[in-house]
Amino acid sequence: MGMTGPLARAARALVQWPRAHAALVAGLQEDAIADFEAGRAGLDFADIARLRDALERGGAVFIDDDSSGGIGVRLKFNAKDVRAINRMEGEGGPVGTDDV
Repeated sequence: MGMTGPLARAARALVQWPRAHAALVAGLQEDAIADFEAGRAGLDFADIARLRDALERGGAVFIDDDSSGGIGVRLKFNAKDVRAINRMEGEGGPVGTDDV
């Protein structure tokens, strides 16, 4: 699924990221994101993929076009939950067998 500027702006609002932070995480220029969100300019496929990946890591879930409502975005986790999950990744040591 592609991503439109308004959808990117909505995702950024849901994850509560200022444009500067989204640009930093995605490795893009803040002005490029602003122009994309406002419909003044497009982003190439690779830049859209990087922006979408960054927003998804922040907790946005993009919804594909379907027969019941079209494309959209929703929040998987809030920003605090995402930070907690990222801290917990890899905790607990190696996976072992369970004797239960």
